Amino acid sequence: QVQLVESGGGLVQAGDSLRLSCEASGRMLDIYIMGWFRQAPGKEREFVAGINWSGRDTNYANSVKGRFTISRGNAKNTVYLQMNSLQPEDTAVYYCASRRAGSVWSTNLNEYDYWGQGTQVTVSS
Repeated sequence: QVQLVESGGGLVQAGDSLRLSCEASGRMLDIYIMGWFRQAPGKEREFVAGINWSGRDTNYANSVKGRFTISRGNAKNTVYLQMNSLQPEDTAVYYCASRRAGSVWSTNLNEYDYWGQGTQVTVSS
């Protein structure tokens, strides 16, 4: 079992930055791949970014490429999402997720095994 706890969400203005954190506890084998997804009101949950165990491989949705950066802490059980140049369309609940195998290139949320409770990010114009 893995528990994922997100933090760092909040209300910001367009152009501002935020850093989300996700701390995992439990079996380390189950956090080989970690990712961030988001869900806006009335929309489906979508992939934002993913990172592998070493941190060398990362993948981003086109909508956030160049603005968001995913990274992994030295202890490997914490993943961060640095979000710069935030826009109102980035408003959503952001979820941390993990999976025990596979590739960062897969953006299918059904392939992730564990999920956090989510943290709200609101960007005002």
